[in-house]
This record gives sequence, C-alpha cells and structure tokens, in this order.
Amino acid sequence: MLLLWDLKGGLTLDMDDRSASKELEGWIEQLNECKQLSENQVRVLCEKAIEILEKESNVQEVRCPVTVCGDVHGQFYDLMELFKIGGTPPDTNYLFMGDYVDRGYYSVETVTLLVCLKVRFRERITLLRGNHESRQITYVYGFYDECLMKYGNVNVWKYFTDLFDYLPLTALVDNRILCLHGGLSPSTVTLEHIRDLDRMQEVPHEGPMCDLLWSDPDDHYGWGVSLRGAGFTFGQDISETFNHANDLSVICRAHQLEMEGFSWHHDKNVVTIFSAPNYCYRCGNKAAIMELENTLKCSFQQFDPAPRKAAHQVSWRSPDYFL
Repeated sequence: MLLLWDLKGGLTLDMDDRSASKELEGWIEQLNECKQLSENQVRVLCEKAIEILEKESNVQEVRCPVTVCGDVHGQFYDLMELFKIGGTPPDTNYLFMGDYVDRGYYSVETVTLLVCLKVRFRERITLLRGNHESRQITYVYGFYDECLMKYGNVNVWKYFTDLFDYLPLTALVDNRILCLHGGLSPSTVTLEHIRDLDRMQEVPHEGPMCDLLWSDPDDHYGWGVSLRGAGFTFGQDISETFNHANDLSVICRAHQLEMEGFSWHHDKNVVTIFSAPNYCYRCGNKAAIMELENTLKCSFQQFDPAPRKAAHQVSWRSPDYFL
C-alpha cells in the first residue's frame, strides 16, 4: 500500500502497498487506546472506506463463521469488552448491524475504530447502516456535539455522515440468515426489492429504506403503526411469509434494548441482538453477540459492561430517547 502526501499534507492510501497497511495498523493501535485520529486522518480514512463500501451490495453476501453484533452506541470500552469475548479482528469475522454512534461518550473513537478495521480487513468486517447513521438523528442525539467538542468544528461529523450513506442496508449470511438493523417493510417482499433500492442517500422519513432501519417485530399480526414515528411493526405472519418467500431461516436484527442482550420473536423466525451493556450507562442490561458456525448453528455470548474507571464529564446532554 503506497503512502502519498497530498498538497494539504494529508496521507492518501493506496491499499495495494504493505506500508499503508502498517500505517492503518498504527491507527488501529492508537484507537484501541481510545485516542482519536486527527481530522485529516479521519478524512482520508472515510474517503478510502467509501471506495470500499460503494462496491458492496444492499444485500451484502457474508460467509460463516461470523459473529453478529447489535447496537454499540459509542460505548467504546464496552466494544473492547465485546472483542475480548468474541475475539480480536481479524481472528474473528464480524458483522455489525448499525448504531455505532450517539448516546455513548466515545462515538468518535468507536466509529473510527470500526471503519479502520473495515478498511484494513475488508473481508473480515461487515458494517451495516443503523437508524442512527443519519445526519438528522446524529445532530440531535450526541454525535454532532461530540465531534464539535473534540475537534473544534463539525468536519469529522460531515466526513462520517457522508460515509454513512454508503453503508449496506442488509447482509445475507450463507443465503439463509438476513441481517439488518430494524425490520421488514411492506414495500420489500423479496430480497431483490432490497437489492434494487437506491441506498446512497440520507435516510428518508418514509419508504422501504426507512422501514429496514426503523421497523420492529410485534406480538400482533399484520402491519402496525410504530410508536417511533418511523417504520412499522410487523407480526409473526409477516416474518413467516417473508422468510418462506426468500428461503430464509431467520431474520437477525438489532435496534431494540434487550435486558438479556438478545431475544427470540415469532416462534424463532426473528432474533434481536443488542450489544451495548448498561445502555446509556444506566439501563442495567446485559449485552450479547451471536456466533454463527460453518453449519449455521448459532450460540450467544452475553457480557457485562467494562469496569468504569471514573465518571466521564461531557459538555452536552442528549435527549432521553430509548426507542
């Protein structure tokens, strides 16, 4: 990987040269200590990540074995705990289902590390889009203010929110398990419908792309109005029909706080995984990851939050939003 310097003194990456891989590994080592990259390094990183992500599908193919993770929400030290439990990349293949930022104190370091890992180990890390990977949501729920506080301007927020437009909407594991952040949409009956969506945009207020990031399973049959104000609720009849039509075993999703870290729905047609323990540093929940073996046999690893060394002082307060 060739290292080049542009006229602004910024590092540019040619991923075919080993020296740039070493540079990326240095960035990862720095981020593992919860030390943020420079503004210009983030710019270069996001530009390279976009080159990789724009080639990925709305239904990104993933092979087993893989470990599937739910929301992490800027809880950096709990992400480190996740890697302790599940294994360090690239020794373990990971699929993250979105919501990397907002709420936690370290959204900058969390999302930068995950994008660094994606660029360095692109075949080992899959990053999907969550409903919080959006300009409108991050402007309100913490990421915008954190970027402004840590960098003195909002350029890093712009680099990342531009990158978010390129994240895949779903992943298909061994053609049998559909992973996505939220849930189903009445506008997408087949995987081909999802493949045909134009995802490279800000998350719309309505429509199939919005639904995939915002919807939730529900105990009632059919489609329902979501109290979130976006997406829908969907019943067991909907998930069973969708899985049968697309030859799927299960829909795996995140998006909802689960006190045990995971929960089955709809007679095991749907599973929710939540990977932010003690969500917002006060919910008291466990977190979980789902490990899929080559046979598609799944198992769950639960974990508690990492020890907190000291109370973290922040200069912003995000709204009380737990949906």
